[in-house]
Amino acid sequence: MSERNTLVRSLHDIGLAAWFGGSLMGAVGLNGGASTAKSPVERLSISSAGWAKWAPVQLAALGTHAIGGIGLILGTKERLAGQAEARTNTIVKAAITGVAGVVTLYSAMVGRKMAAHASEGATATTTPSDYASDELTSAQKQQKVLQWVIPAITAVLVVLAAQQGEQQRPSAGWFHK
Repeated sequence: MSERNTLVRSLHDIGLAAWFGGSLMGAVGLNGGASTAKSPVERLSISSAGWAKWAPVQLAALGTHAIGGIGLILGTKERLAGQAEARTNTIVKAAITGVAGVVTLYSAMVGRKMAAHASEGATATTTPSDYASDELTSAQKQQKVLQWVIPAITAVLVVLAAQQGEQQRPSAGWFHK
C-alpha cells in the first residue's frame, strides 16, 4: 500500500486555496470594485451578480476541500493514532473547517438578502444608503464583517495544514517503516 496521499492532499489544498483566495478576492476586488459604480443600484447589482457566478465554484471548493480532508484523515489514521500533536491539529482543524463552512453558507444567505434588495441602492456594497430598508441595512452590516471573517478563518486553516505537513517530518517523531 502506498504511503503517499498526493490525490487527497491535492484536493484538500486546491479546495482550500480556492475557498481562501475566492473569498479574499470577493471582499477586496468584487465588493470593492462594485462599490465604485456610479449608480447606487448598480453597486449591489454588480456585486450580487458576481457572487452568484462565484457561488458554484465556492461550493465546489468547499466540497473538494472536505473530500480531501476526509481522505487525508483516512490515509493517515495510523499516524494520527500514534502522534498526539497531529491528532490534536486534525481535531482543531476539523472544528475550524466546520465553523468556516457555516460562516460561508451564512454569508451566502446574507448576500441573497442583499441581492433581493439591490433596487434600494447602496452607498457601497456593504454600506447602506440613507434610504435602505432595515432588512438591507442589517444584511449589509453583517456582510461587512463576514466578508473578512471567511478569509481570516481559511487563512488559519492554511497555517494548520502547513503545520500538519511539518508534523510528518521524521524529526517530529513520526517515522515511516
